[in-house]
Formats: sequence, structure tokens, C-alpha cells
Amino acid sequence: MAPSKVLAGARVVLPTGIVHDGRVIIDGARISGGEAPADAPVTDLSGHWLVPGFVDIHNHGGGGASFTSGTVEDVLRGIRTHRLHGTTTVVASTVTGDMHGLAERAGMLSELAEQGDLAGIHFEGPFISPCRKGAHSEELLRDPDPAEVRKLVDAARGRASMVTLAPELPGGLDSVRLLAEHGVIAAIGHTDATYEQTQAAIDAGATVATHLFNAMPALGHRAPGPIAALLEDERITVELINDGTHLHPASLELAFHHAGPGRVAFITDAMDAAGFGDGRYMLGPLEVEVADGVARLVEGGSIAGSTLTLDRAFQRAVTVDRLPVEDIVAAISANPARLLGVYDRVGSLEPGKDADLVVLDADFALKGVMRKGAWVVDPQLG
Repeated sequence: MAPSKVLAGARVVLPTGIVHDGRVIIDGARISGGEAPADAPVTDLSGHWLVPGFVDIHNHGGGGASFTSGTVEDVLRGIRTHRLHGTTTVVASTVTGDMHGLAERAGMLSELAEQGDLAGIHFEGPFISPCRKGAHSEELLRDPDPAEVRKLVDAARGRASMVTLAPELPGGLDSVRLLAEHGVIAAIGHTDATYEQTQAAIDAGATVATHLFNAMPALGHRAPGPIAALLEDERITVELINDGTHLHPASLELAFHHAGPGRVAFITDAMDAAGFGDGRYMLGPLEVEVADGVARLVEGGSIAGSTLTLDRAFQRAVTVDRLPVEDIVAAISANPARLLGVYDRVGSLEPGKDADLVVLDADFALKGVMRKGAWVVDPQLG
């Protein structure tokens, strides 16, 4: 067990607001609500921010490693890469593949979830629209037959967190109901649904919009499509990729302020190149070229995930989008933790929760990361 320690002097972002010259006591792997031992070491974080560890519910890999096709060692390397950038809780996302391969992948990822390395599994595809496939292999797409959806959920052995599907496809609404009944998030995405079809999916139990705006019809004044339905409904949390490529700042502002800070989840939608560099990669069966940090399919040029890490999303949200720090913390930690059902353990700096936290400097650059009471990035060594 990690020894007790004291973090002092930072501006600490709590659910109740910002505490200046705050003091957080760590007792082993958890945040303490009591007094620190007299001999507990004190880390002076004056001039810094202390925020909860980031929670990413949509992530395909990083550090040159793929959650979709890599070995166990590859997946652990990807997890480690994102931890170095502040993501202390991560869900592994797959991409469209054949059903047998996805079931096998789910089995492997579920073992890592059982060990505590992952917070769950997100199936993005194959139950999505060929009209809005993005970086998914069209020949492997299929309608969301509830029986097949159930097979993937079962293959994850209780570790399926979310399934993205197009609810307008045959079986879509029944699959949403199935997922809701089994405690799995039904996410609307890669969809060509109308406004009315989206409303029906929400009524059936869908609760998340997969990377809002991306891979769905644009907002229209006569045919508002899924975007309007997803933004207006209080039951929906909207994912946003804040990398400056996927969304114009005005679109992010529209979504953030219309949904409100309680219904936004910042995600990376990261692929292998996140935290690694430009070059050629594979996303499932498709080849991707990453140039200047932007990932696109070699064939067709569609955006293929991102190279984003959540520390960059946080910094951009402050410096470019001018969002309040408390709202960013909600979007990057608390809201996704609530969606996953783990807010009792992570997502905020409160006594009894895991000591997962991030230290940012005055310019909101990452300086330290702690997970379960141990420094992943030590701010005193940075």
C-alpha cells in the first residue's frame, strides 16, 4: 500500500467549487477525510491546479498500440500511454470486425477489465449505417439483430460498457431495449436517423450520443436530424472530441452550452498514433495515414479516430473554448464516471474515492498524474 502523503497549495477543483490553497490528503490508494500523520511527506503544488483523474469512455488505443487488434502487452502499453496524459480510467473501444473476431477480442479485453486495467469495453460497430460508416469496413457492417448484439455483450462477460449503433436500421430499437435491460449503455452514432427515429431510440433507452456531429446528418432547419434530438433531450450525454479537427469551436460551444455541463463527456476517440506520432497504422482492417497529428483513411480520406489525449482536450477547452474549469472537470471526469456507474470510486476529489488525480500548471499543461495513490507522473520530477 502506498504511504500517506499530503498535496498542498494547489487550486483544488471539488464538486462544490474551487478551493484556493487547497490541501488533499492521500491515505494509501484513497483520498482521506481525516488528518495526515505528522511525518507524512508534503508536496508543494503552489501555482498549480489539482483536478480528478480523467475518464475516457471512447478510446481505441495509443502509444503505437491498438485496443482493437493488439496483444495483451500492446493494450497495456496503450493504457499506460493515456495514463501518462492524465486518463486514469479508460474504456477500450473496438471497431467493426467480423462477429467471431469481436467476440474473441471481447474475451481478452474483459480479462484486463477484471484485473482493473480497463473500466469496460465499448463496441463501436458493426451495427452502424453504411451511409455514415466513417473509418469502418463497409463489408463487415450488419444490422443490429438483438440476438447478435446479445452475443457480443455475453462475450464481454459482464464488462460491456457501451454499444454504438444506428437505431434506424432493422432491429435497432429492439437492440437498444436489450442493451438497456442488461445495463449496457446504448449509444446512438454512425447513424442516418431522422429526428423522429432518434427520439424513438431515446425513448427505448439510449443514453449517449457517440461523438456528436461526427458520422451523422448535419443539423438542418427543416430536417433537424439526430443532432437536435440528442442535444435537446435531458436523458442524453453527448460525446465531444475536442481536438480542433473533429469540431469547429462554434459547434463545440453550441453543444456544450445547449446540453449544459452536466450532459457532456469529452472523449479522445484515440487510435494507435495518440501519444506516438505520424505514420501509417491499421484501424481494424483499414489502413490509416497520420499526418500532422490528423488520422485519415488512406482510401477515401475519412477521419479515422484521433491522436488526441485528454490533457490536450482539457487545455484546449480552457485556452481556446474559454470554458469554466469546473465545467471541463465535469465533462472530462465526473460525467463519464457517472455514465460508467463508477462515480462512487472515481470522477471527483472526495474522501473515500480512489486517489486518481492530475496536476496542471498555471497554463493548464500536465505536470503530474496519480493513480490509486501512486505517482504515474511525479510533478516533483517534471
